[in-house]
Amino acid sequence: MRKYLAELIGTMVLVLMGCGSAIFNGGCGTPAQVLMVAMAFGLSVVAMAYTIGGTSGCHINPAITLGCMLSGRMKTKEGLMYMLFQVIGALIGSTLLWILTSNIDLPYATTTGANVCAEGVSLTGGFLAEMIFTFVFVLVVLGTTDAKRGAGNFAGLAIGLSLVLVHIVCIPLTGTSVNPARSIAPALFEGGAALSQLWIFIVAPFVGAALSAGVWNLIGKNE
Repeated sequence: MRKYLAELIGTMVLVLMGCGSAIFNGGCGTPAQVLMVAMAFGLSVVAMAYTIGGTSGCHINPAITLGCMLSGRMKTKEGLMYMLFQVIGALIGSTLLWILTSNIDLPYATTTGANVCAEGVSLTGGFLAEMIFTFVFVLVVLGTTDAKRGAGNFAGLAIGLSLVLVHIVCIPLTGTSVNPARSIAPALFEGGAALSQLWIFIVAPFVGAALSAGVWNLIGKNE
């Protein structure tokens, strides 16, 4: 149970800090804001990696959990429990942000940090973006955490920095999810387009994660 609670807390912190940065710092309308939000998500992962990594591995993302399941690092039942607690943690994080925005009188560009396809980005374009960037992100996770070929104690830093990189490129397209739990919770509070497009931010990251697991099984297989 400890590892499930660790995933809950880690995902809560990711949503609280990552989505909170978008809410309280004016959204992602300028390059500086994009970088700020990207850093918030990435630093959240770094912080949690070195806090709960020894307990649960710090997935805090159902796509990462799926990648670990498909690469043979964890059993299906355990993986599904990880995903459940990740979503619960994200819901708690979003609830805390809703409470804060309801009690602070400030102008917000967004009050949830929910994901939607940006103006000019088709649903297909958004799907491809989320699939591609999740593929890259989860591949980094699988590579850096490999027992024999990984980055050891530097894995958390490498993963966090790769998430920053992914956000810098993908925020202008979809706001960047690459994490179904991170998208589910804010969409439930946002409604509208965020809810109607939610399937993109669930299916595409899972497809990207499955592809990354397949690739890592080919290039990272121990001989």
